[in-house]
Amino acid sequence: MTQVGAQVLLVEDDEGDALLVRECLREVGYGEADVAWRRSVAEGIEALTLDPDCVLLDLGLPDAHGLEALTRFVAQQVTTPVIVLTGRHDRTGVEAVAAGAQDYLVKDDITPELLDRTIKYAVQRRMAQLTEFQLREERMLAAENSRLERGLLPKPLLLSDFVACRSHYRPGRAGAVLGGDFFDVVETTDGRVRAIIGDVMGHGPDEAALGVHLRVAWRAMVLAGVPAEQILTALSRLLFAESGGGVFTTACDLTIERDRSVTTRVAGHPPPLLCAGTTASFLDVEVGPPLGIEDLHPGERAEEDWPVSRAVLPDSSAVVLYTDGLLDAYRQPESRTSVGLEELAEVAADALSTGDSIETLLPVALPRDSMKEADDTALVVLSLAGSAA
Repeated sequence: MTQVGAQVLLVEDDEGDALLVRECLREVGYGEADVAWRRSVAEGIEALTLDPDCVLLDLGLPDAHGLEALTRFVAQQVTTPVIVLTGRHDRTGVEAVAAGAQDYLVKDDITPELLDRTIKYAVQRRMAQLTEFQLREERMLAAENSRLERGLLPKPLLLSDFVACRSHYRPGRAGAVLGGDFFDVVETTDGRVRAIIGDVMGHGPDEAALGVHLRVAWRAMVLAGVPAEQILTALSRLLFAESGGGVFTTACDLTIERDRSVTTRVAGHPPPLLCAGTTASFLDVEVGPPLGIEDLHPGERAEEDWPVSRAVLPDSSAVVLYTDGLLDAYRQPESRTSVGLEELAEVAADALSTGDSIETLLPVALPRDSMKEADDTALVVLSLAGSAA
């Protein structure tokens, strides 16, 4: 028998009982091609590849007896409802339902209408169960993403209006909620504004979890007063310990002093963008290695690996921190040399010259279609008091 796309799979070794069931099905509109008949559990499990809507399963088969037959079927698939056929008026049917069957029928009581109604109800109940399961999974995923979001996208801890902070985040994968990009902004009690942005290699919940570890560790060290020159070293060691090696993270750690001087330590990350007046340019920074590269000499990373770059910010200026997903959105794909830096500066300068806001223009201008296969994108705009950016 080679039916394709059968609606009902009948697993029954007794020819008389099989004939009875097939005749009942024929009377309610099932054609010969709608019913696949198999005589053993092994043959029935193999016939699940036909993707039937329902399985009618006898519990007395040559290769399995009693609930063993049902257990073997349930272990093979989770979507097709199974209706048990039993020849006894006892607790066998109830026990079968408890073991995973959708329903049961006593063979002597089967009528065409009863069989048809039982099959339809079993299919509908199974669909409702699967829908409920999917909704539960989605709720659990949403709760998980919410927890990750609270870790990756924190509320800036600012104590004054010396610097205003706005942020934007967009995952690169279609349908995703979060990726491995992270950022944080903290104003310390001495008036300095500390900020970090980072990009964990890869996408998805594992990378997001690593990003949360790094972000929380950075904030904890800043609030504890750990010297700025030691923080990237500690984060690199933490990343290596948490990931077991082989996972890298780029990062930019920045400090804005009250006199508008800024110090930057960059670990393989794109340079910050400085917006002042109607011009946009990148801060001149030295770049050290990404975090987590300790596989050759574990524990030997030191603060000297990430040199300090210094500059003075103009009045009413803004510093834009971002991850390379933003560069991917603007770089010219036909150019072998473009990495998106020049294009990003041009877009920012155009926004400033026309009076648009950097914080709103850059996120809105991201080409949504191209972002489906691009990297995650995080954006943080730090504006000095009086800045219009």
